[in-house]
Amino acid sequence: MRVKKETIHPARLLTGGLELPGDKSISHRYAMLAALAEGTSEVRHFSAAADCHSSLACMGSLGAEVKAAGDTVRITGRGARGLKSSWRALDAGNSGTTMRLLSGILAGQEFASRLTGDASLQKRPMKRVIGPLREMGAEIRARDDNFAPLEIRGARLKAIDYKMPMASAQVKSAVLLAGLFADGVTSVTEPAGTRDHTELALEEFGAAIEKHGRTIRIHGLSESNESGKLMAKSLDVPGDLSSAVFFIAAASLFPDSNILIHNVGLNPTRTAILDLFASMGAAVQILGLRSSYGELVGDLAVKGAPLKGGVLAGEQIPLMIDELPMLAALGPYTEEGIEIRDAAELRVKESDRIAALAENLRSMGAKVEERPDGLRVEGKRAGKLRGAQIDPRGDHRIAMAFAVAGLAADGPTVIRDADCAGVSFPDFYNELNRMADR
Repeated sequence: MRVKKETIHPARLLTGGLELPGDKSISHRYAMLAALAEGTSEVRHFSAAADCHSSLACMGSLGAEVKAAGDTVRITGRGARGLKSSWRALDAGNSGTTMRLLSGILAGQEFASRLTGDASLQKRPMKRVIGPLREMGAEIRARDDNFAPLEIRGARLKAIDYKMPMASAQVKSAVLLAGLFADGVTSVTEPAGTRDHTELALEEFGAAIEKHGRTIRIHGLSESNESGKLMAKSLDVPGDLSSAVFFIAAASLFPDSNILIHNVGLNPTRTAILDLFASMGAAVQILGLRSSYGELVGDLAVKGAPLKGGVLAGEQIPLMIDELPMLAALGPYTEEGIEIRDAAELRVKESDRIAALAENLRSMGAKVEERPDGLRVEGKRAGKLRGAQIDPRGDHRIAMAFAVAGLAADGPTVIRDADCAGVSFPDFYNELNRMADR
């Protein structure tokens, strides 16, 4: 049981340099594809997040050899059709990415698997991946036909043309990974663009993949020719942009802040958040942009600057779904406040993030209107925030967002259950305190 509390004291500014943990989204995908590849892959700067280590543990249980030393992981794959069944349930922990993406891989295996997770993950909807995987031929049973534990009996899958009813990188990825094991060409059409790390990683490992507008096509691996294999790779994971957002927000709170965040992943499907910060008046500069294994990487120089605020809605939402908690918690420090619409998906994340944001913002004295699909947070004119007891509901992004908000509040802010931040950023509080000048 998590019991740790973290007390956040007001700061005057943020200063210094920072190297972030490896990107979570990319680490998950490299772990899974390395386990399906021929040979031994080396993945450097692998994420320290508990979620990504859940993916590693699951691939180890399925027969891949996994050796970790610091943030370097060596994974000896079993080949695309060489995974073996696990005698015990595969535990995804708190990781929805692990459960949804791994479901796509397990759907194409010639054995049955049981996939479970913690109490929070067992409340998150899985029907969105169950539906298309059943269309491809997998047999899947779930609690109430929607929730983990999942029982997946794999099969020789058939290719489908899947038009997604909602934008979700995880659902897209599950279908594309299942498409590796399908006869023919599987296509996925998105209603709006989402992060494309899966497509880039598949291509890097040798899969035949094509993109035409919002439609992605993947050719099933053939056992009859050499091109039908994934091959081991030596890779570097860039720093996690979603983690960088907390430090961009924190630095922006104070006029004299000046920080440099090194080696951040700047994939164009993820940088809508940087465009939004720029439109709000943040002083963020990209330095040394370069390509690394299909992903763009660079450094971010951030200085303090007043933020205007604004409205987030429509196609913006899936592009920055993970960053919305931090943006909402910034609302009281902006000129115009923050309004979030069309984001009902926030209610089925690691917590009901809309409810958690509204409750904790109010406890700090903010004026908040909670709505079914978002919320409206009043800006500076509503008054300064005060320190408070924060209940993150076991949600790492809520805990980190309010730790940042607490830096500019009157009096100390106490984050209960604070070590839930370890799901994505185990060293978050140490880094935040190191850079905060009090």
